[in-house]
Amino acid sequence: MRLRSLFMVLAAALLVLVTGGPVSIAQNPVPPGRIPQAPPQGRSLFNMFWQIPERPVAQPRPQRQRVAPVQQRRAPTRVVVRDDPIIPKVDVNHHVLVIGDTLAGQIAEGLEDSLQDRADVAVENKAKADSGLVRTDFYDWPKAAGELLAADAKVMVGVVVLGPNDRQVIREGEIAHEPLSERWLQLYKARIEAVASAFSAKRVPLIWVGAPPMQNARLSADLTTLNDLFRKGSEAAGGEFVDLWGAYVDTENRYAAMGPDVNGQISRLRLGDGVHFTKAGARKAAHFVDVVIRRILEKTPTQNVIALPVPPEAEGTPASPQQPMGVERMIDRMVSGIPTDLPLLPVVPPRPLAGPILPLTGAVSPGGDTALIASIQEARGRGDVAAGLDRVFGQGIAPEPRPGRADDFRWPRPN
Repeated sequence: MRLRSLFMVLAAALLVLVTGGPVSIAQNPVPPGRIPQAPPQGRSLFNMFWQIPERPVAQPRPQRQRVAPVQQRRAPTRVVVRDDPIIPKVDVNHHVLVIGDTLAGQIAEGLEDSLQDRADVAVENKAKADSGLVRTDFYDWPKAAGELLAADAKVMVGVVVLGPNDRQVIREGEIAHEPLSERWLQLYKARIEAVASAFSAKRVPLIWVGAPPMQNARLSADLTTLNDLFRKGSEAAGGEFVDLWGAYVDTENRYAAMGPDVNGQISRLRLGDGVHFTKAGARKAAHFVDVVIRRILEKTPTQNVIALPVPPEAEGTPASPQQPMGVERMIDRMVSGIPTDLPLLPVVPPRPLAGPILPLTGAVSPGGDTALIASIQEARGRGDVAAGLDRVFGQGIAPEPRPGRADDFRWPRPN
C-alpha cells in the first residue's frame, strides 16, 4: 500500500516535470473567448504549491480625439462711402448780419441753407423775438446795430426785417402817439433812418426786407404803409429794399398760406398763426435776399491777388514790367538767399469796364479818325439790314417779292 502511494506521487511528479504544470482543465478552466496559454517553463515545482495570478490582458486604449478649436469669425469691415463731397476748409471772410424780429430769425435760417455753396460766407443771426422800432425800452435797434457792426469787422452786408410788432403807441415824453398817426409816422421814420445810417457809417451794404402779408386784413393794410417807409428809408441811405409781398399772395392779391416753394412745388408757406413762415416759406423768402447778397459778393474785390515778380533786365538796372520772372529762376533766387522783393505784375491785366461808344446811325463829323469813320460806315450798312428785319418781324410788313423766289406768285410766270 505504501509502495502504491509512493508510485503515484512519483508518477504525478514526473507528469508535472513533463507537462510543466497541472493539466486539470477543471481546476483551471479557460474563460470563453480566451486562448489557453502554455505555462511558463522552469517554474513547474513552484506552481505545484503556489498559484501565480494570471496577468490581465491589456485593453487597447481608445484613440484620443482632439477637438478642433472654435474659430471666431470677425465681422467684415464695413467701408463707409460718403456720398457728400469733401469740401476743403475755407476761411470765412464775409459775415451776413441779420437783425430784426422772429421773421428775421427764420429768414436767417433760410439764408444758411441757400448759402451752403459759399464756404467763405457765414450768417450771423442776431434777431430778437418780439422786438421792433417802437419799444426802444425793450430793445433799441438803432443802438444795437451800431454795436454789432463795431464788434464784427467781417460784416459785408446787413439784413433787416422789422414791422409786425410795431403797431403800438410811441411815447414822446408824457405824450402817447397812436399808431400810424402823423407824429407817429415822423418818429418811426426817424428810427428807420437811424438804423440805416448805422450801416452807411460803416460802409456796409444794407438789405431791408419788407414785411409779408398777414392773415389779419387790418394788420396787412398797416404793413403796406410801413413797407413804404422801409423802402424810402433804406434807399435814401444807399441800401436795397426786397419786397416779399407778391410771393405770398394769390392772383387776387390776398393772403395765401399755400404756394410754390423754391423748387416750384406747391407747399405750405405760412404757419397757422397767419404771421410766421414754415421752413419752406422761410427758404423762399431767403431766396429773394440771397439774389441780392450774391450780387454784392460779385462786386466785392478779392483780397488775395496772384502776382509774379518781374526780373530786372540786367544786374543793377530797374525791373522791367514787361516779362514776369520764370518759376525756375524764382526758386533759384530763393534757395541762394537772394532777396526776391521785386516789383509785382498781375497775371491778368486790368480790363476796362466798357469800350468806346460808337454811333450806328447818323452823320459822321468831318475830321474824325479814319478807323472810326470806317467802322461807322460798316455799322451803317448793317443798320440797313436791321431796318429790313424790323420791318418784317416787328411791323409785320412782307418784303417785296423777287423774281424766281418762292414768294413770287405772279401769273403768268415771266420768261
